[in-house]
Formats: sequence, structure tokens, C-alpha cells
Amino acid sequence: STGAAEEVCGHGFGTLPVYLTAISTILGAIMFLRFGWAVGQQGVWGALAIVLVGHAITIPTALAISEIATNRKVEGGGEYYIISRSFGTIIGASIGIALYISQAISVAFYLIAFAQAFQPLAPMIKQHLGITADPRMFSLPMAVILSWLVIRYGATLGVYMLYIVVTILLFSISLFFAGGSWDWSQMKKSMSGIPKGHEWAYVFSICFPAFTGMTAGVGLSGDLKNPRKSIPLGTMLGVATGAIVYVLIILKLGMNASTRELASDELIMGKVALWGPIIPIALAAATLSSAIGSLLIAPRTLQALTSDGVFPSDKLNGWLSSGVGKENEPLNATYVTIAITLVIIATIFMAGNLV
Repeated sequence: STGAAEEVCGHGFGTLPVYLTAISTILGAIMFLRFGWAVGQQGVWGALAIVLVGHAITIPTALAISEIATNRKVEGGGEYYIISRSFGTIIGASIGIALYISQAISVAFYLIAFAQAFQPLAPMIKQHLGITADPRMFSLPMAVILSWLVIRYGATLGVYMLYIVVTILLFSISLFFAGGSWDWSQMKKSMSGIPKGHEWAYVFSICFPAFTGMTAGVGLSGDLKNPRKSIPLGTMLGVATGAIVYVLIILKLGMNASTRELASDELIMGKVALWGPIIPIALAAATLSSAIGSLLIAPRTLQALTSDGVFPSDKLNGWLSSGVGKENEPLNATYVTIAITLVIIATIFMAGNLV
């Protein structure tokens, strides 16, 4: 019965951490680095179509997750738990392993994007320190700092950090909306994309990952006081907030810059904002909050997978599924996730493939 009292799990979080984890992933690096580019390539109408089609795909997914969470108790493991209990452990494990790998890799890529926020400081570093700024100067130290904080203080500190970072993110977006103008007559210069721009499908494929962050909060299922309430409410509020912000950003950009400017300037939002430097700060906050969310969720997915004995070694399953303290913090799974993160960051930079 859905009316039965829920057993408090893990940290016993409410709905707000689910919402913050989702919205911090939705309003991420793609929004700051690629939405202006998308408007430049496809014009305002094409960019709005991207948001519409993207949400036509993700909203049914969010509704399905909400329906399942409402009708059954969702324990630790989030999306993996839902899939494995709906389709069986074999199918759940095959999808769950890929899901964990994607979550672990995303920590690294969010921190790589975090380094991009410091590009405006490169000339200053060169002038005053005499060295060429390397993205590893920012991404690797931040990876170590976040790892130490999560290991030392667990999910509670991670959620508190999300409060701070999301506050900075929302303040930054507010300054963006407060800058420039809201003159609809200026929209005519950006209704159509640049000549010989990328096709709509290509631009959509670049922007679509921005819409998929709505499931991030589901990964906290094992730490929620009432998953049946918090998962649907937090997830759907995150989707609604993201959709509104996306549409407003596209309209604001269309009113304040030509498509050529939008297509060529990665940080065009800084030229529109009331205070330009807030956009690199917002980019850093967005990528950092997404990294925190993924660093909290990925180990919990791995812990749930190994609790179901998906690997052939019982010893490995036992080591990865073990938790620490009454909150059952997945410490060993966190070590593995951190190792994957550091290796990927170092490998990508050494290969010179930073994008």
C-alpha cells in the first residue's frame, strides 16, 4: 500500500536534494557553452524546436520514473534499482553497469568543463606567473578536493555544497536576465541561423544531453525519507524549471545578439549579462554542482549493483557493496569512482583531446 509509512533510509533526505541534484545537472555546461551557439546555428525558432523535441523525449521518461516510484518502494540504486526490479536482475545488471560507467565518466567530464570556466584568466596567469595555463591546473586539484570532501563527510556535505553552488548558479542566471534588453523587435536579427550552418539534427545531438539531467536526483533514492513522494516531485519540478529557463535564455539571446555573434562566441552570455564575469563563475558553479551530484550518485549505483551480486567474485561484490556508518555510505565504491575520474581527466589532457 502506498499509504503505508515509509522506512527512513540512509540520510533520510527530503525532496529538495532530489530537485537540486536534478536542476544542477540540467542547468549545466551545455546551457552556458552551447545554447548561444545553437541559436546562432538554427536561429531562435530552431533552438526553441530543440527544447520542445528534447522535452518531448525526456518528459515521458520523467513521468515513467515518477509512476514507478509512486507505485513501489524505490531503494538504493536509483535508476538501476527501478530497471532491475521491473525487468529482472540480468537485464538490470547489463544496463546498470553501463549506467554506472556513464555516471563515473560524467564526473570527469564535468570537471574538465569546470576548467573551461578559467579560460579568461589564462592571459593574466601568463602575464603575472610566466606560465601557460593548463586545464589540469584547475580540474585535477578540484577533483582531489571534491573526492576528499565526499570521502570525509559523505552525502550530507555534498548536499550542503549543492545548496551553495545552486544558489550561485541561480544568482548568475538572474544577472544574465537582468542585463541587455527585452526588446522583442530585436528578435528579427536572430530568427534564422547563420548561412551554411550545421543541420538541425546535428545541433540537437549536441544540446540533447542538457535535457537528460532530470534523472540525476533519482540516484539518491536510498537516502530519501520518502522516495515515493520526493522522486516524482523533485524530478518533475526539475524538468519544469529547466524547460522554463531554457526558453527564456534562448529568447534573451535572440533579442541581444546576432546569429553570427552567437555562433562564434562561446561565452556570449557574458556580453549580455548585467555583470559579464558572472558567466564564467556560473559555468564553474554549474559544472561543479553537476560533478558533485554525479560523485554522490555513481557510487550508490555501483553499491546497488554489487549488492545484487552482478560480478562473478563474491569477495569483490562484498567489498564494493559494503557501507560505512548508519547511513551506509558507499565508501569503497566511492574510491573506485574517484580512481576512474582521475584516470580519465589525466588521460584526456595528456592525449590533447580536451573539448
